[in-house]
Amino acid sequence: MRTYDLIGIGLGPFNLGLACLAEPLEDLDALFLEARDQFGWHPGMLLPEATLQVPFLADLVTMADPTSPYSFLAYLKQTGRLYPFYIRESFYPLRAEYDQYCRWASERLRSVRFGQGVQTVEHDGQAYVVGTATGERYRTRRLVLGTGTQPCVPEPCIGLDGPVLHSADYLRRKQDLQRTGSITVVGSGQSAAEIYADLLADIEDHDYVLRWVTRSPRFFPMEYTKLTLELTSPEYSRHFRSLPADRRRSLLREQRSLYKGISASTVDAIFDTLYAKQVAGGVPTTLLTGMEVTAAGWDGSRYTLDLHHLESHEDACLTTESLVLATGYAPTVPTFLDPVRDRIRWDEHGRFLASDTYDVSLAGGEVFVQNAEEHTHGFVAPDLGMGAYRSSVILASILGREVYPIERRIAFQEFGVPERLRVTEPVR
Repeated sequence: MRTYDLIGIGLGPFNLGLACLAEPLEDLDALFLEARDQFGWHPGMLLPEATLQVPFLADLVTMADPTSPYSFLAYLKQTGRLYPFYIRESFYPLRAEYDQYCRWASERLRSVRFGQGVQTVEHDGQAYVVGTATGERYRTRRLVLGTGTQPCVPEPCIGLDGPVLHSADYLRRKQDLQRTGSITVVGSGQSAAEIYADLLADIEDHDYVLRWVTRSPRFFPMEYTKLTLELTSPEYSRHFRSLPADRRRSLLREQRSLYKGISASTVDAIFDTLYAKQVAGGVPTTLLTGMEVTAAGWDGSRYTLDLHHLESHEDACLTTESLVLATGYAPTVPTFLDPVRDRIRWDEHGRFLASDTYDVSLAGGEVFVQNAEEHTHGFVAPDLGMGAYRSSVILASILGREVYPIERRIAFQEFGVPERLRVTEPVR
């Protein structure tokens, strides 16, 4: 059996970026396996006007190799859209456009195999053996896990009957939603805001009651100032890793507005739409902040949501025919790793324990993760802008050399105490 140097499991943007950066390397024999028949990036949220929240430079490869033939600009040039993108004068690609770009890149890679859902991973004493649903078996010295995240469902809604849906399925189920008399969106972030705005735009045409319920005390915008953006940097990630686990956990809660908020333009657009509709006579819509869903039930025709206000500690209740959970995503550990769990490092909560090179293997240099290390590396883990950097680090660890130069310091500010200012003796 052929033994690969590296097999990537899952083909989201991060492993796809790694595949693009690995493609020209003659001394690296890599293979990437994806269960789906083609690339797809959050198809349920590819709303026509929705844009990325990061500039086009945060593509698959540019931050590691601006000369790569797999860059977003190369895609635009090849598809004849470079000049229209230039005239558009926006750094932020449409989300649907980014999905098309990733599909374009994936179809040009020799190392990608679609329709290869991984079912088992074993170790034969010298290498990993990967088995797929089609009966194929592949052998490799190293694994890179890019299996993505799974939709999160609030505890009161787990196992809930009826046509409840997660935002991941929004576009596929949108017409069904709009046939009902009332729709409630639960969630705090960009997806919740985009779904609410999309449903609000059509509310007169379909005559439904629309509500938006969020546990957050306000509809807070994502913080996007330049010195704040320096937190998406290699040195901040190193600083974050150096902190105790409990401090990292509390920091992630405090930093939600840095990566789980709503773009300011979306917040403003929603207000402007509400204002215009109010001038025209108003529409049946309600926005509820600080409300936590404490219980949920389905009686066969509608949902009942028990709510608790986190500031006033008052209870409330509402009924709705349709329910949309825009409650985010979380990484999970694939069950196909069960046979090799003893070769992987875990933290006390059963999560991957990643090193500074994103390595989670006990032996070192065998298993790497993509976007499964938020608890160790910080909120930059899911950031598209750090994907090419992480791929560069993983490739350097595997090959023993920096194929793509790795930035060590990019920020003006310091994180933690600089060595030159550190006090080694107590100040009297």
